[in-house]
Amino acid sequence: IFLILLNLFLLILGAILDIFSALVIMVPLILPIAVSYGIDPIHLGIIFLANMQIGYFTPPVGMNLFIASYRFKKPIGELYRATIPFMIVLLAAMLVITYWPALSLVLLKR
Repeated sequence: IFLILLNLFLLILGAILDIFSALVIMVPLILPIAVSYGIDPIHLGIIFLANMQIGYFTPPVGMNLFIASYRFKKPIGELYRATIPFMIVLLAAMLVITYWPALSLVLLKR
């Protein structure tokens, strides 16, 4: 249940803060809690970045989509609709990353 709540919290956080600010503010708060639940810090970092990346192109902030809208002269609503299939794929990948820790830690042999 902790990982589900963490994913939801990080997605919301990614939608309202940029990645660097979220890292600086939240990692010192979340890391001790996650370690107490037995989550590897490397795995937590990968979960954190996956969530932040997804949150970075979701409303209300959606910084990447605003930049793309300006650059390619497309309305923001059109871009939001175009990203929905990719959002579904990224959410599925986030679930795989979250619940299959060996995938994140295989190169570290942990």
